[in-house]
Amino acid sequence: MRVCVAIQHPAHVHFYKHAIRTLEAAGHEISIVVRDSEVATDLLDAYGFEYRVLGGSASGLRLLVSQARYEARMLRHAKRFDPDVMTAIGGSAAAHVASLIGARSVVFTDTEHATLTNRLMAPFADEIWTPECFHVDFGPKQVRYPGYHELAYLHPDRFEPDPSVLEEPGVADEEYVVLRLVSWDASHDAGAGGIDDVADVVDRLEATGARVLITAEGDIPPRVRDRTADVEPHRMHDVLAGASLFLGEGATMAAESAVLGTPAVYVNTLRMGYTDELEARYGLLYNCQGAFRHHNALETAEAILSGEKGGDWSDARERLLSEKVDTTNVILEALTDGGR
Repeated sequence: MRVCVAIQHPAHVHFYKHAIRTLEAAGHEISIVVRDSEVATDLLDAYGFEYRVLGGSASGLRLLVSQARYEARMLRHAKRFDPDVMTAIGGSAAAHVASLIGARSVVFTDTEHATLTNRLMAPFADEIWTPECFHVDFGPKQVRYPGYHELAYLHPDRFEPDPSVLEEPGVADEEYVVLRLVSWDASHDAGAGGIDDVADVVDRLEATGARVLITAEGDIPPRVRDRTADVEPHRMHDVLAGASLFLGEGATMAAESAVLGTPAVYVNTLRMGYTDELEARYGLLYNCQGAFRHHNALETAEAILSGEKGGDWSDARERLLSEKVDTTNVILEALTDGGR
């Protein structure tokens, strides 16, 4: 079988990496194409994958031109590679190209508010695989599974934290909080908001006695720039696993923290089925939305760090793992046509 995997975001590298290795070990031929993302290509390099960069990203009116060029380049590549299956997260381009060359398209998504991508993808995709908690109904082509994207690479069968990584940022013997800031450049983030004042968050968290490590997609305010997490991107999950708390604007990293058993405070006006379920069902994530999200997030974080809020995080994680699957097995089932 020949499979073309389209990567558009660093998290997609993590999502597919174990499935790619398993398929290659079984003799299948894999071609990875990537939208030009420095972090995504750094991750692919770190994991030793070969790939082809097809184009850059853009926003606003330039997004349409960039998307058209990306799909044209993917089409040319697909005609040469001649895949049996094309797969991606979100996957509008993969679904379009697969329909033109007669390949089967398998799309994964967990982002309800990516409405434009979903509308462009859904009519063309052969199969759309989503977590059970996903709010949107795509009809008969949708396959729901009991898991999260993050469990494709953070399920204990796939990942074991390496405590030695904590020596790089110098927090091996300290309580620390990971603070995540996003760039808000993605089209599905338009109109959304998160933390109001980064320096205020750092001051309040450090007043509890915890150290703050910042990871950001864009610029960090000068006054707190020295809190930047000094760790390679592919080692960030080891850092999340050892943290006392995650606080941030990124849903993916909030969910990653939660499935690792690290309580997560998610500060963003956008919410998804999986952030809702991680809060309501497992108590491992706290959604902070609305006009008072900044204030509520800090109060929640302080209560968690003081022990006033929350319970046994490891017990909550064990219950989650008992009810959810290793999502890499879901990917393999979907790509080898075992799910229909």
